Order: sequence, then C-alpha cells, then structure tokens
Amino acid sequence: MSGFECTRVSANVGGKEIVLETGRLANQADGAVWIQCGGTVVLVTACSQPLDRDMGFFPLTVEYTEKMYAAGRIPGSFFRREIGRPSEGETLVSRLIDRPLRPLFTKGFRDEVQVLANVLSSDQENYSDVLALTGASAALALSSLPFEGPIAGARIGRVDGQFILNPTVEECAKSDINIVIAASREAIVMVEGEADFVPEDVIAEALSFAHQGMQPLLEAQEKLVQLCGKKKREIAPQRDFSDLKAFILSAVKAEMEAALTMPEKMSRREAKKAVKEKAKAAAAEAGSPFAEDDQALAAVGDVLGELEKAFVRGRIKNEGKRIDGRDTKTVRPIIIESGLLPRAHGSALFARGETKSLVVTTLGSSTDEQRMDSLIGDVTKKFMLHYNFAPFSVGEVKPVRVSRREIGHGALAERALKPILPADNEFPFTLRIVSETMESNGSSSMAAVCGGCLSLMDAGVPIKAPVAGVAMGLIKEGDDFIILTDILGDEDALGDMDFKIAGTKDGLTAVQMDIKVAGISENIMRTALNQAKEARLHILGEMAKALPEPRPELSAHAPQHEMVEVNPDVIRLIIGPGGKNIKAITAETGASVDIDDSGKVMIFAPTKAALEKAKALVLIHDQRAELGLNYEGAKVIKVLEIGCIVELMPNLEALVHVSQLDRERVEKAEDFVQLGDTMTVKVIEINGDRIRASRKAVLLENDGVAWTPESTRRPAPRRDGGGRGDRGRR
Repeated sequence: MSGFECTRVSANVGGKEIVLETGRLANQADGAVWIQCGGTVVLVTACSQPLDRDMGFFPLTVEYTEKMYAAGRIPGSFFRREIGRPSEGETLVSRLIDRPLRPLFTKGFRDEVQVLANVLSSDQENYSDVLALTGASAALALSSLPFEGPIAGARIGRVDGQFILNPTVEECAKSDINIVIAASREAIVMVEGEADFVPEDVIAEALSFAHQGMQPLLEAQEKLVQLCGKKKREIAPQRDFSDLKAFILSAVKAEMEAALTMPEKMSRREAKKAVKEKAKAAAAEAGSPFAEDDQALAAVGDVLGELEKAFVRGRIKNEGKRIDGRDTKTVRPIIIESGLLPRAHGSALFARGETKSLVVTTLGSSTDEQRMDSLIGDVTKKFMLHYNFAPFSVGEVKPVRVSRREIGHGALAERALKPILPADNEFPFTLRIVSETMESNGSSSMAAVCGGCLSLMDAGVPIKAPVAGVAMGLIKEGDDFIILTDILGDEDALGDMDFKIAGTKDGLTAVQMDIKVAGISENIMRTALNQAKEARLHILGEMAKALPEPRPELSAHAPQHEMVEVNPDVIRLIIGPGGKNIKAITAETGASVDIDDSGKVMIFAPTKAALEKAKALVLIHDQRAELGLNYEGAKVIKVLEIGCIVELMPNLEALVHVSQLDRERVEKAEDFVQLGDTMTVKVIEINGDRIRASRKAVLLENDGVAWTPESTRRPAPRRDGGGRGDRGRR
C-alpha cells in the first residue's frame, strides 16, 4: 500500500475500470488528477495566474506530452530526451482537449490558464488521448477555476457491426469507425474522427451509444469533486451595457445592416470597419453620455459584435436569408480546374464561393515514407496531407509559421481521404498532398478535401471513390434551431456550431464538430448529418463534371515503378558490402531500390529509361538461364576432368561436359580449354539449379544443323542393366 494520502474513485466504461485519483501527485497545482485504465496512466494538472492586462480573449493553453519512458523506450532524437517541440500527434491531442474545454469557462474570466497532460505509463493497448481529455475536465472541476463542467471523453468503434466503447488499439485496427467524442450529462459537445464509408444513421447511433456509455465517467468526476473539490472563484459580474448598446444601435443601425448584407467578404469587412469607427467616434464625441466613460468606450467593439450577431441570426431566423443572400441549404457556386501545374504529378484548383484552395499531389517511393518516434515504436506513414494557411488568404499580415490549426485541418483532410486510397500491394507509392489556401471565407479544410481528391485523380491515382466535404453551421434559440449548409467565416464566428463532414456518396469518411453552446441533441445531430449529405452529393456531382474519373495513366513526371522478384539468396549480392552495390545503382540511375527479405524488389525511378537500367543492374545479380539461348563470351572459371565450368553471366554458371566441347571427340578438357578462355555456348538443360551448356551445339548450328532439346538430351539408363560394358563383353 502507498504511504501517500489520496482520494480515488472509479467508473466502469465499456467493461473496463477507469480510476481517477487526486492527492498523491502535483498537490501545488490548482487541480491535479491521475487517471488510469489498465496499464495506461495520464497525469493532468490545471494552473492559472492573473494577467496585467486583458488580452481580448481567454488565454487557455493545453499541452499534451507523451513521455517515452511510459512505454519503456528511449527517445530517438539526438539528445535522447523529449524535445520542447511537440510532435504532430501530441499537437492533435492538445487540440482535442482544448476545443471542448474552452467554451465551458465562465464568460468574463480572463486569467491565464494552463492545462498539462503527461502520459506517465502506456500499456500500448488502452488509448491515452481520451483519458487525458477526461482527466483535464476532472482537474479543472477540482480546481478553484470557474469551469462549468464536467465533461468526459470516449472513443467509439465498430467491429463486425457491434459498437465498442473505448476499444483497444487492436480492436481499432479492425474497426470501421474511430471517433472521439466529448460530452456533458445532457449533450455531446465535441466530435472528431474517421470512418470507412459508414452511413449517417450509423454514425448518429454510434454517438448516441457512446454518450450513454460515458455517463459513469461523469458520475465519478462529480463524486470526486464532492470529496475534495475546491470552492470556485467568484467572477465579478460584468457591467450591463444595455444603454451603450441602444446608443450605438441608434447611431449606426442603417450602416451596420447595409454592411452585414454585403455578399463579398472584403467589401463587408471594410464596411464593418467603417461602422466600428463611426460607433467609436459617436460614443466619444462631446455631448455623448459615454464621452468620459473609459470602460464603455473600450467596450464599443464588443457591443457592436453583439449587435451584429443578433442581426445576422435574426435575419436567418425571420427571413431565411443569410449574409450572402443564400437560403439555409444552398451550396455556394463551385469552380474547378485540374492539371493546373505543368510539372506537378497532380494538381487541382477548387473554389467554393470565396474559398479557394490549390491542392497538389506528389508521388514518391518507399524511401519517402514519414518515420516517427512514438510510444508504440517507430511508425511510418505512406500518406501525408499538409494544409497551409498563408496570411494573404485573408488579406492580413502575420508571421508565417505552421500553427496548431493548420496541423489540425491537415489531419482532418488526411483522415477524409485515407479510406479511398488503393491498397499498398496495388499501388506502392508514398503519397503527399499539400493544400495551399489561396482565399478563405469559411470551410477551407473541406476545400482541401475536395481539392485533394481531385489532385489525386489528376495524378492518376486509382482511388476507390471520390470524396467531398462540407461545413455545417447552427443557429439555436431555445429549443428552436436552424442548420446552415456550407457556412461562411462570419457565420462560423456568429453561429453555434462548426460541423465538418466528409465522405463519398455511400458514407462518411471523416467528421469534426465544435460547438459554442452547452451541447446539441441527437435530433440536431441527425438533421445536420442528413442535410450535409444532400450538400455532399451536390458537390460530388460538380466534381464529376470537371474530372469524372482518375487519369488512366500516371503523370509523365511521376516516378516510374516496377516490382521484380529475385532469389532471396542473392539479396546480399544486390546490396553489396556496406550497401555498396545499392548505392552505385542509385547514383547511376537516380532510382530508389527497396528490397524485402522475401526477395521482392521495389524499384522507383524518375524516368522509364532509368527504371529499365536500374532493373537490369538489380537482375544482373540474379540471372536465370534460358533453355536454348546462346550466351556469347562465356568465361571458363574452372576446368574439371569431366569438362569445364563457365560463367554465362555474373552469378550464373553452367557445366560444359567434355562431350559438348567440340564437334570431334575431346579426350581431356584441360588439353582443350584453359582458365579465362571465352566461348559461345548454348544452354541445353536446366535441372533446378544445375545448368548444362554446349559449345558443340553452337558449332553444329553454324554448320546448318538445327538444335533441339532432344538432340543433346542424355539417354536414360537401361532398366536391364545393359550398357557399354555389356557391349564390350559381347
């Protein structure tokens, strides 16, 4: 038994016990929870500190870290320690935790908050990401921070038609659903995951199943808070700016409404900027009741944002009209151009309204696979999708760096396209897609999905089916709600949901949902999924008009590939001492050669000519004789009493019997041939690894005597025991 005092509660979820503990570790943190399932343990802490100034947003930081010692591994980096920069996987889990937590902090709370999740132990069977999500909620619920939780995290899978809550790594490998959800008692608050062409109604059932099964985790957190939770901080009530709101509305109402009905984003942005400046000037001018009120003047921007939100939402609810004049179900106009870049292996420009993405596909060899260090060992990826969001895409000036958002959007698009890729044994290329966001006004990640699919088809990749994606929004007032198809950037900011859904005509391949309300019901979820299907089928139809199927052949600039099989015994010869031969082939041809222990050799080359040359250089070490073929320049490498051994080609030898050396009888081979002599011989017999050749057959052919396999075949021994000895005695 441990000598450290701690408080433990447990919950049974999906047939597994999940333990939450506090009091043994990190007691100086505002909240700390040890959460464990099987041999996987995550420690999550929550701390805060006040800031000297209001940042204008809630400064929440979430960091998820996988310690290599958790799985008994030493990091593969040069320094042999976990470096400061998080891996892509750690970044994605950090976002997974951040997104459902952020909306649950009390409005007006502006202290800096840091949530740290550290994987201390990994049994490589139970996932640590959903444990970290639940642990983060528990740590915040225990703390004094104004957190309106708890929530819980869980993973849902389906194997052989049966839903599994929190499946193991092995079960996930067999599952056609892999979705993580976060939920409160009443509703689902976040969804993130992938599926293999699963229908919408099955996804809805899966989420409902998971939500029901997660309830014990919420009960356990509530019990832990009752036992040792801290008193929550009181947040000073926010000032009521109703009078300021009425003043601004009277001053800029006409200009605001005109600005919020402009369909073009940049014109609307400039008009909104002008409205904001007028509102500030009106509030600050002499005679205004707020001219000397610094707090009110600082709040003009926030109040104007509330008015804009009320106007946009009210217009949608009352008139059914959105900012750009569309109804709630119409998809913006789509324009597609494929094959845009002359030297790229595949490219497509996909535009939906004012969102435009240039997406490029590149094919590579097995040496281009991405190799990563992880808790389960070295992991390789043959398919990568990278999403870039340059500042010019929204007309801004910002530092150019890869943000967490870009990593998350790229991962979502990658999950959406992964199920349609051909099997490795059919298409052994490494694939990389890069989506360059050229213009953005909502749902650029789904433009990356559509453009990525088109660029794969333009490259000649034999995909299983086209994939399209669309972002859905929500306007919720009480029990009434309206689902919006293909939302704009402003509708994302002013609405209550961002639900990204991607799939083929037969089913979904990826989903991601974030909400700004307390949660959404199953009815809202099903309505959004079904409305998204209508939009997806429309987009797929537009994509089919531009590019109905993959190109019949790979791009001329794509790597050439061929697989050959060699005798496993000659692999060492192909590789050479210290890889000398392989390196020489690569240097001479530019080809990449990957050899499997089974004898399968994958050759990737930049051109057809380079491929043929690399193939010849590989096969020269695995030559196989062909019956009836003449081999010129066969070199004598050994002289025997019964004949000589000649080298037909490198590593290919044959016996020339003394009777096959010349037209006339040869008594001794050593009197007829010497080491190093060359001759032209014909292969006359192949018996497994044994090869017989004949110089005599070549000479007779030159005399006009045709050779056949029967002409030089040795006679079978007589069954009566007779032979030359008998004839001699007779």
